[in-house]
Amino acid sequence: MVELEQGMGIRVEALSAEFQAQAQVWAERLGVPLVDDEAGFAVQVGPDGLQIQQLGPQAPGPVRVDFVEGQAAHRRLYGGGNGQMIAKAVGIAQGVRPQVLDATAGLGKDAFVLASLGCQMTLIERQPLIAALLEDGLARARGDDEVGAIVERMHLLTGNAIERMRAWEGEPPQVIYLDPMFPHRDKSALVKKEMRVFRPLVGDDLDAPALLEAALALASHRVVVKRPRKAPIIDGPKPSHSLEGKSSRYDIYPKKALKA
Repeated sequence: MVELEQGMGIRVEALSAEFQAQAQVWAERLGVPLVDDEAGFAVQVGPDGLQIQQLGPQAPGPVRVDFVEGQAAHRRLYGGGNGQMIAKAVGIAQGVRPQVLDATAGLGKDAFVLASLGCQMTLIERQPLIAALLEDGLARARGDDEVGAIVERMHLLTGNAIERMRAWEGEPPQVIYLDPMFPHRDKSALVKKEMRVFRPLVGDDLDAPALLEAALALASHRVVVKRPRKAPIIDGPKPSHSLEGKSSRYDIYPKKALKA
């Protein structure tokens, strides 16, 4: 059963009659009703796949996952390849493509960038609605000639990342990547429609210190934490160094060197 912050309800709806059966399946999977006149959000099923739409007179547009078109395609083609800061942060280099666990997957944007550069990715997303968008986006992308091979390197897990890392079985990931939701106070942070939708759904990651602790215990080579550029470091051990961009930075916690 999906539970929202701030007590706001959610419903599932088909955008046309031909998607009614799929809407019923998602409603049952998520434990969300098909009819709720008081709902503040709608999970919509239509020709473009699954999307979340905040309801109300001034609500932003729908949020969905699309790895084939739009921002993902532009960044894949023109984003800078191995020269991107995220690539440097996780340790991508000549002959080095680390196995990465993205423990705060969200809409999968950063994981897709790393997968497009050749990394084998495991993703964890704990919010069931966001995980559903991600699952739907991955499924649609597998049918694309160019992107299909990239998303085959992305394996999605759901549930609490801290618990999953503490109970990890098998070979540990070489790099763990964290991008916890930061408690923004700046109103400009609400400009992006994705953030406006995410806040009530996800809330802030107040357990970020425990997330970092679990990641440091599990990763074999390094942990990387993405933060707003001026945000404080997460409580706990200090990073050895940071890579800083215009709006964000990557705090790096090395354990041992990545080698080809």
